[in-house]
Amino acid sequence: MDSPPSTDLLLQIAKAAHELGFVKVGFTPIPELKRGTEALQRWLNQGFHGDMDYMARHGLRDDPKKMLHEAKGVIVVALPYARDDQTDTRLTPLRGVVARYARGPDYHHLLKEKLSQLAETLSDLLKSPVLSRPCVDTAPLLERELAEAAGVGFVAKSTMTLIPGVGTYTLLGELLVNIELPPSLPMETKCGECVACLDACPTKAFVGPWVLDARRCISYLTIESNQPIPRELRAPIGDRIFGCDICQEVCPFNASPKPRPGDPGLAPFPHLQAPELATLLNLRSGEYRRFVKGSALRRASRAQLGRNAAIALGNSPDPQAVPILVDALHHHTSPLVRGHVAWALGQHGGEVAQTALTLRLQNEEDDFVQSELRAALEVTSP
Repeated sequence: MDSPPSTDLLLQIAKAAHELGFVKVGFTPIPELKRGTEALQRWLNQGFHGDMDYMARHGLRDDPKKMLHEAKGVIVVALPYARDDQTDTRLTPLRGVVARYARGPDYHHLLKEKLSQLAETLSDLLKSPVLSRPCVDTAPLLERELAEAAGVGFVAKSTMTLIPGVGTYTLLGELLVNIELPPSLPMETKCGECVACLDACPTKAFVGPWVLDARRCISYLTIESNQPIPRELRAPIGDRIFGCDICQEVCPFNASPKPRPGDPGLAPFPHLQAPELATLLNLRSGEYRRFVKGSALRRASRAQLGRNAAIALGNSPDPQAVPILVDALHHHTSPLVRGHVAWALGQHGGEVAQTALTLRLQNEEDDFVQSELRAALEVTSP
């Protein structure tokens, strides 16, 4: 296609996108991403990416054409996910909290499928083949800057893409195409003076507006990191065992008197609404595979989920957490989990916890677990 599509065609594309469940769609020619590229490099230089080496490895993010050489335009879409509150874990303190986006089927598959359907519709509308590539957040694209360029939303101070009238509970997708697209009106930030998201973060992960130190972010700690979580960050994690929504929960743009339903294809699984911490702590291999099947929780290993459950049990006000932790301290095969169980028992304290910690220290061979046992015993000692 040599000339840009007509306004009527763009409206038809937008209509098709909305019929697929996207709440926002925008268009942009391949933009210069210099600002985003420079911001990413500064972020990497400061080490804020932690162990996410892939953020620096790809070297593709500055130019979408590296993903599709023939690309001339980008269609950017936003798919909503359910934002309703789950079971109040304060009433069931032996259960954990999963971030809203991860409570249902893995969105990567659904989003790519919908983008592929949109590409087919585009070919039908043009009555000719369209070369395209659907992309989700696993692709090395600066997708939030692309969303701004396409007028879909703006990057909020929380670093989330915020869509006025919709909020932040959305997932971005991009369709690179080999046709020229006129730009939608770019979106500018509307955060104003509000810093609610920065102030609410329990681990103080925000260095400032628009700058997140991932090494302190609960989502990074519970999903990306497979290492011991720093002791000073364990209590602020609370009962969150996979991801975090706090910066979204306090955002005024997410407040709405009317429900904002998510895509039906992302409806939450019952077992991920408020999973039992004891179950997570003691998952066997087969149980783990069944538990995470078809969900984004596959990103976290069995040991990581056990580690996260141990921290949540340590933060639980329910004394019934103690016997669960004592059993895991003596029988769990993962040193990563046993070390965090030791910390959790130290948080609860009491004679039962102290006795269990002392006995385990006599038989423990792993250096990390030994250090956690000694630290926990210092806390529980009178």
